[in-house]
Amino acid sequence: MPDFSSASPVFHRFLPFLAVLGSVTALGIGTSWAKHWLFPAVGAQGTTALRVGFAALLVLLLWRPWRWRLSRADAKSVVLYGAALGGMNLMFYMSLRTLPFGLAVAIEFAGPLAVAIWSSRRAVDFVWVLLAIAGLGLLLPLGLSGSMLDPVGVAYALGAAVFWALYIVFGKRAGHLHAGHSVSLGLLVAALVVVPVGVAHAGAALLSPSLLLIGVAVAAVSSAVPISLEMMALKRLPKEAFGIMISMEPAVAALVAMALLSEHLSAVQWLAIGCIMAASMGSALTARGPAAPGTEPQPA
Repeated sequence: MPDFSSASPVFHRFLPFLAVLGSVTALGIGTSWAKHWLFPAVGAQGTTALRVGFAALLVLLLWRPWRWRLSRADAKSVVLYGAALGGMNLMFYMSLRTLPFGLAVAIEFAGPLAVAIWSSRRAVDFVWVLLAIAGLGLLLPLGLSGSMLDPVGVAYALGAAVFWALYIVFGKRAGHLHAGHSVSLGLLVAALVVVPVGVAHAGAALLSPSLLLIGVAVAAVSSAVPISLEMMALKRLPKEAFGIMISMEPAVAALVAMALLSEHLSAVQWLAIGCIMAASMGSALTARGPAAPGTEPQPA
């Protein structure tokens, strides 16, 4: 870990914000690599298997969760948490087959936003509900806005949103565990969920040495780096500030995809992303207690 002890006070003040920006950027780069290099060879299912499988291996080696004891109740919580994480990753990568990266992330954000708003139910939250509905209405193929997005891809993205919401709910049940303990075991469970699906779809193609190397790189950039940066930021930022910062993810994903995948969005689609980001930021800003979206390390 770099030594920032001699850095200026201004740098220390902005370091947590730079960490969150670096996290969402790394996540976007890793996912873009996966879509560009792995999708054509092993499909979305095989890509999910490589990404989650290697992420689990890296995090297990880093945290060595066997050092901690786990009660039966905690084991159940971790299994549910990991299964939700695996389902979310699989649904998200399936949506990327036909949806632009930034729009898939924006739709997926409906999950944590719904959890935050549902747990609050204050008058101001109706503003965020309306903003989120407006953003989704501009994206979903409902015939209201002339959206040309693939309905199957949208359905997978909404499925990812549901699993992200479950990931938050089940993650809170295991929240008293050490972060390295719960994350590493959760990723192990997620790998046990998605790797068989990937193997069934891609078979021996997953054993290609070049694809395995890309899979390790994708897992490191889109898992190990973001988790490390976000854990550092969470120690230095209020949860509300972290939630506001992490709400940048749909826009960052869209910009990274535009640069690396040549996925260009229309003005209406950018407006939809803006509405969803504003809803997420507003919910984080006005949240009371731990219900703000994005106050835990990003799962995807």
